Amino acid sequence: MSTHIDVIDHKVVTQQEWIEASAELLIEEKELTRHRDEVSRLRRELPWVRGEKNYVFDGPNGKETLADLFAGRSQLITYHFMFAPGDEGCPGCSFVSDHIDGANLHLAHHDVTLLAVSRAPLAEFLPFKKRMDWDFKWVSSAGTDFNYDFWVSYTRAELDRDKVLHNFTIQKLNGEEQPGLSAFYKDPAGSIFHTYSSYERGLDLLVGAYNYLDLTPKGRNEASGMDWLNFHDKYDE
Repeated sequence: MSTHIDVIDHKVVTQQEWIEASAELLIEEKELTRHRDEVSRLRRELPWVRGEKNYVFDGPNGKETLADLFAGRSQLITYHFMFAPGDEGCPGCSFVSDHIDGANLHLAHHDVTLLAVSRAPLAEFLPFKKRMDWDFKWVSSAGTDFNYDFWVSYTRAELDRDKVLHNFTIQKLNGEEQPGLSAFYKDPAGSIFHTYSSYERGLDLLVGAYNYLDLTPKGRNEASGMDWLNFHDKYDE
């Protein structure tokens, strides 16, 4: 069991003192909520980029365009799952993906399609999807520029040559695959627009389990990011 956080010598007070301290914390929590609402508003006001490429994905029902992935809805969220050709499922992306099916019970009824996209061929990650017992749709972008155009895949040559654009800044990366999320809108005429993308710690928002951990005495209890994490079917081994 992880023991990164020491709670043995924590301050202990009376019930009344605890209520007073909690009331002070609540002021900060409300301010955080208001700021989060403001950030969400600014996110919705971001300018859009019109889609120009006709990406074709390999899905469980055959070839599908980006427009097809909307599944009759006007909003699409793609989670960029780190799964390169010949690779294996990423534990961090799996942690995020454990939350998708629950969200989809509701998002599908609110004009949003949420699915995963990976660069590996479909046949390579479908067995992993079955093992994880996930129901959400997962498609392959193999043979397209999709992952590269949305800054979640990079060639080894460009990484070795120089810094690259990732998370809206020029930086040095080591890994060819990075996690991310991209959102799209399709208007009544069928035009598609890229509206938002998020990477790195911006993806914390997707992980409900982290929100629960943040409410506990030990918090996330990580010496380094996700050092405790495992595939959900591996914890008891």
